[in-house]
Amino acid sequence: MEKYQCQLILQIVSLLLTVRIAFGEWCSSQDLEGLIGFKNGIQRDTSGRLAKWVGQRCCDWEGIVCDNATTITSGTRRVTQIHLPGFISTENDLFQSQMIGHFSPSITLLTSLEILDLGGLELAIHENRLSGSIPSSLGTLRKLKSLLLYSNQITGTLPLSLGNLTNLVELDLHENSINGHIPNSIGQMQNLEKLDLSSNLLNGRIPSSLSNLTSISVLYLDTNNLEGTIPFPSRNGGENMHSLGFLRLNDNHLSGNLPSNFGQLVSLQRISLSNNKLEGALPSSLGNLHHLTEIYLSRNFFTGQIPKSLGQLSHLIMFNISNNLIQGPLPKEMSNLQNLQTIDLSFNPLNLTSIPEWLPSLSSLSGIYLACCGIQGQIPEVLDTIKSPIQELDLSMNFLSGSIPSWIGSFSQLYLLNLSRNSLDSFIPPSIVKLRNLVILDLHSNRLTGSITEAFEIEQDSTEGSLTYLDLSHNNFSSGVEEIGVGGQFNIQFLNLSHNNLKGVLSSSLGRLKSIHSLDLSFNELASNLPEFLANLTSLETLRLQKNHFSGNIPNAFLKLRKLKELDLSDNVLEGEIPEGEPLINFPGSSYSGNKGLCGKPLAPCKL
Repeated sequence: MEKYQCQLILQIVSLLLTVRIAFGEWCSSQDLEGLIGFKNGIQRDTSGRLAKWVGQRCCDWEGIVCDNATTITSGTRRVTQIHLPGFISTENDLFQSQMIGHFSPSITLLTSLEILDLGGLELAIHENRLSGSIPSSLGTLRKLKSLLLYSNQITGTLPLSLGNLTNLVELDLHENSINGHIPNSIGQMQNLEKLDLSSNLLNGRIPSSLSNLTSISVLYLDTNNLEGTIPFPSRNGGENMHSLGFLRLNDNHLSGNLPSNFGQLVSLQRISLSNNKLEGALPSSLGNLHHLTEIYLSRNFFTGQIPKSLGQLSHLIMFNISNNLIQGPLPKEMSNLQNLQTIDLSFNPLNLTSIPEWLPSLSSLSGIYLACCGIQGQIPEVLDTIKSPIQELDLSMNFLSGSIPSWIGSFSQLYLLNLSRNSLDSFIPPSIVKLRNLVILDLHSNRLTGSITEAFEIEQDSTEGSLTYLDLSHNNFSSGVEEIGVGGQFNIQFLNLSHNNLKGVLSSSLGRLKSIHSLDLSFNELASNLPEFLANLTSLETLRLQKNHFSGNIPNAFLKLRKLKELDLSDNVLEGEIPEGEPLINFPGSSYSGNKGLCGKPLAPCKL
């Protein structure tokens, strides 16, 4: 008899499983109430996911995951995960969904919830983001392991109750409008591995309790209004944050010294402290960060010299300490940084006089930024001995004189060349046409002479891009304007030839530069009728032609320059009526002054 009873029970269980598979899972009434409350807080969901949330079988709803722990006979399971990210990937497409509404506190009824992912619900219109504050009752979801609410418009403060989420592994609230202080209670989250509060409106000090986050590996607090000193590692050592690998505190108002025991955070791989008010000498303990690959310290008030211990960072690929008060000399131990790819020492009172002899020995170097470092004399020939493929070279705002060397053309991978604000007094060397990958060329504010032709004859590699930024202003160039647009420079977006002695007539080929946003030919000796082909440059936002000898009427075709935000045609010999209509009537009279023959809005009316 007992045998038959057991078989009957097994058949009933099998039948129940079949029914549940066929009709789906009944949702816990508490979870159902919480999900419906959340849904009611959303006025619009372009993904259509919430519209499918009907009935009581919420475990079957899109974006919902339930556990397997309930009894078979109860027919209910608890919701453990909600996945409603803004980016939705299908077999054929990837698109950005939108939610408009409020973050309902009813979400806290889901007491078994482990993951809440509403991240990336970005919109082009600022007001149309998931809004509301983080409810303090969220701290009751003690099983929560992941809370992702980034890229919305969450407001208010961080509730103290967040500290109750001791099982939380990831908390990502970046790119919202959260204000107030970071609560000390966050230091109670002993399982937290990633904390991202960046790009909010947080203020006050960084709580020292963050040193208690023994599992933290990613800590992003950048782009806020935080102030005070960096409170970690604690005085008893950095073992409490022994896993911290990625630290971003940049773009705040932090002050004080970098802690002398900072080097005890031995797992650090990337550090960004840029754009703060940090001061004092760099601690020698930085040399203990043997896993460090990138360090960004720019735009602070660091003083003293770069510590010799920096040469111990054998994995370092990026070192940026620009815009500080660092003094020379540079330690020769930096020659050990054989993996270094980019070095930026710009705008420090280093007074280098010359480029360090060890610099060419850095076998991985691709970016050299030494602007305003006190380098004197001719462009150092030691650069010609560099064997690594240099892509970026910035020697601007130094005391360089003489010519631009012909060997500069051997830097075949050069992407950026900035020699501006020096005293160079040569021609542009013909070898510059070999820089097939050049995108940015800045030679402004020198004493360069001759023709600008070479800059427009660079043999561009169309597979790698082409010259988009060219500034030759404030020199003594006199010829070559007829070459603008003749070569392959069709992707130029910024072109500044102002404050030279350029003569001649603009070629109609200039009208081929359809990508150009800013064109400045002011303060030259150009003479012709105002070219109508300039109206073909419909992407123009800035057009400066003042202080030349342009004559004739302003072409009616200029009304096609709908994107124009800045215009200056002053101090030429233009005449006739200014074409009536936007954008020409939007500019002040000063844009047309100094042309005795011009009339019409915004100048005086034309005489009949």
